[in-house]
Amino acid sequence: MAIANGSNEDILMLEAPPQLAAAPPAQIIDALPYIDDDYGNPAVKEEVDRLVEDEMRRSSKKPSDFLKDLPPLPKSNFQDHPMLAREYERVRAGKPPVLMDTSRYGLEMPPMNKRNDETAWRQAVQKAQRLLQHQVIRLENLDLMSKHGPEVWKLYNQQLEAFLARMQSQVLELSGNIESVNRERKYHQQNTAYELNALSTQWRELCLKNIEIQAACGEIETRMEELKNEAAGRGWNLEESIANGPLHAEN
Repeated sequence: MAIANGSNEDILMLEAPPQLAAAPPAQIIDALPYIDDDYGNPAVKEEVDRLVEDEMRRSSKKPSDFLKDLPPLPKSNFQDHPMLAREYERVRAGKPPVLMDTSRYGLEMPPMNKRNDETAWRQAVQKAQRLLQHQVIRLENLDLMSKHGPEVWKLYNQQLEAFLARMQSQVLELSGNIESVNRERKYHQQNTAYELNALSTQWRELCLKNIEIQAACGEIETRMEELKNEAAGRGWNLEESIANGPLHAEN
């Protein structure tokens, strides 16, 4: 609701309170979720959703633009790790992984054309000795694991359980802090709701009173113009009469 005078200069708005000085976006907090239940109204919700969709439709931002405010990702430096650098480039290029070369784990006799070559047999024997030593080391590792592995895994599980307990304790503490903040926020908002409703009602009453006063002033101004026109029609000089004293009716 609005009303304006003849010069279209003074406009009294009833739809919203006067705008305060603009504050930084990070400091604007205008949501009171524990007392504002307008969004529960289906008509209000439909209108709000429509406005949001219209704003998103008119927005010139692309999904990638919302990440521009974030700091850039650190660049990966594989200067001292050539193997990681090659693997990174492979994944980046979308190439399949290189299959592991398992030929060194196989033991084969020299080919037929080298069966009489002493050097070929010597290399085959050396390879067999290496494979044998590798198997011996594997057996030793399995023996050590069978003796000490259970205790190592128990210790590792204890460390994981201690870590899990710390994380759960932090989760409970943070959840309690969040719950405390929410309870305090709800308490303050509900206690302030009565004052806000009273101030809102008072503001509406004052706005209506201002509208009534401005309408009455408009009527007075109109009546004054009518009286001035009537005086001019009778040949009275109102300005001179006001300066010299009150008017007296002529006989």
